[in-house]
Amino acid sequence: MLDEIKKDAGERMSKSVASLKQELMKLRTGRAHTSLLDHISVEYYGSQVPLKQVSNIGVEDSRTLTVTPWEKDMVGVIEKAIMKSDLGLNPASAGTVIRVPLPALTEERRKDMIRIVRHEAEGGRVAVRNIRRDALSDIKDLLKDKKIGEDEEHRAHDEIQAITDKHVAQIDAVLAEKESELLEI
Repeated sequence: MLDEIKKDAGERMSKSVASLKQELMKLRTGRAHTSLLDHISVEYYGSQVPLKQVSNIGVEDSRTLTVTPWEKDMVGVIEKAIMKSDLGLNPASAGTVIRVPLPALTEERRKDMIRIVRHEAEGGRVAVRNIRRDALSDIKDLLKDKKIGEDEEHRAHDEIQAITDKHVAQIDAVLAEKESELLEI
């Protein structure tokens, strides 16, 4: 019973860390990375389809992404979708290849991005703490129902706290890595 609670809490905390990593990958750091365009969808035969399902996305150099549509008709649609996205990018097409240059980040924009990254990380920490609270509540319910003793409750409490500390440390490491990436010129 206690093992299930600890395992569930650990899995949910790991998912929170993974979710934070996914969110931070969307933030533009000035360095070209194909995941930057992952959330963009395009109109394809009447339905919205992720960009990577209608084209090949690659990195040309550290500041340029290339998008090669599988159908020539999609060049204009993809270009428009990238322009309309919240990334502030201006794609340029050369035949069937769309080049997406990434402008260098200004100092002010870097500070804004760091503020956003810290806010996202704090959201991740809060999620992990909420999972800890839920697990501790489940353990207290077991104690109240006399399914476990007080010693087991204290031991489980310490183990849940250790799991929480481990995941908060992972979030801090992800935050530090993203901050250093943003500060690179």
